[in-house]
Amino acid sequence: MKKYNPLYFLGALGAGGLVVTFFMYLMFLIKHKTPMPTFNHIFNAFLNGGLVLKTIIVVAIIGILIFAFLHIKLLIWNIKNYLKFKKTEEYKKLINTPREVTLMSIPLTLAMTVNVGFILGVVFIPNLWNYVEYLFPLALATFLIIGFYALKIFLDYFSRMLSEGKFDFAENNSLSQMIAVFAFAMIGVGLAAPAAMSHNKYTSTIALFFSIFFLSIGAVLMLIKLTLGFKSMLERGVNKDASASLWIVIPILTLYGIALYRQSHGIAHHLSNGAYNFSGFLILASIIISLQIFFGILGYMVMEKFKYFEEYVYGEKKSPGSLALICPGVAFFVFGFFFIFAGLVKNGILPKDPYIIAIALLPLIYIQYKTIKIFFILYKKLFSENSNQKTLELQN
Repeated sequence: MKKYNPLYFLGALGAGGLVVTFFMYLMFLIKHKTPMPTFNHIFNAFLNGGLVLKTIIVVAIIGILIFAFLHIKLLIWNIKNYLKFKKTEEYKKLINTPREVTLMSIPLTLAMTVNVGFILGVVFIPNLWNYVEYLFPLALATFLIIGFYALKIFLDYFSRMLSEGKFDFAENNSLSQMIAVFAFAMIGVGLAAPAAMSHNKYTSTIALFFSIFFLSIGAVLMLIKLTLGFKSMLERGVNKDASASLWIVIPILTLYGIALYRQSHGIAHHLSNGAYNFSGFLILASIIISLQIFFGILGYMVMEKFKYFEEYVYGEKKSPGSLALICPGVAFFVFGFFFIFAGLVKNGILPKDPYIIAIALLPLIYIQYKTIKIFFILYKKLFSENSNQKTLELQN
């Protein structure tokens, strides 16, 4: 029996993340009075802006459409294959091992789907923001459903590991168990959006509480998983196939940084009646960027020693775990925008000069380019050639 692996959901997740990267150009380069740029802002900017701004808008919209299509396509593909996989003996074997945690990639991806849907709505539907206070409770309810689905998956898995003691540290010498933290952080940052942007105090407060709820769970698990993961890796070395998991810390840090940014905005608006402290965010963003750079270099050095890119990206070896390479590039790019605009520009450290800002963005644009390139290489390797097959073959 050929195998399916829930980690294939990371392909859809990566495509959804790339939608967000293109939206960042609209978010920070187009003037808007609402918390997010809408169709009306984008349309006016295109009509009245210069050639450079028009080009940026066109490229951003094309990027959003392409990767939104790929996200939906890969999501449907994964759901179909996962439902078939659940009926196999391989699934029964999976849920009795530490690899059961890979099921957390499902709510992780579904939470990204909500973000992609919201971006498509605000970018392409005129006057949508006039009805956004009706949409926020819907988004809140959707994230809660996904959140409690994630809790069910994780508690079933973790309670089984605790009661039966079947966790094999020899086979978990990586940070792949951190995908649970990733999922809870994605749900937490999604809930932080209505907490920050809703003008309804009750909607904002409920969203704030549940955002903190899922982020708190993720934070405790992060301490546990990081400690156990590094202990196992230091004793046995990193599992070569799962060495890309060393970069999973990067997207988790981005999600926590954006979630805290949103939560603070909501608190300042509804509870403290004060202005948001951008100088405080600069300190937080600097810490996060520093840790992301550290884990980025560490992970790259380890993967280079294993020739991971040479074999699993550009070579013949296939592993769904290689799809985890997309999210770190997306995450560093996205948080880089927050660091530059909300951290440096808002505090007057970086002048609002388009040429200086363009230079500051160049490293991020390069990272986006490399991430897109790797995405399409892995897409062709893991999906395109197998898209017409009913089952998949993995090299474990």
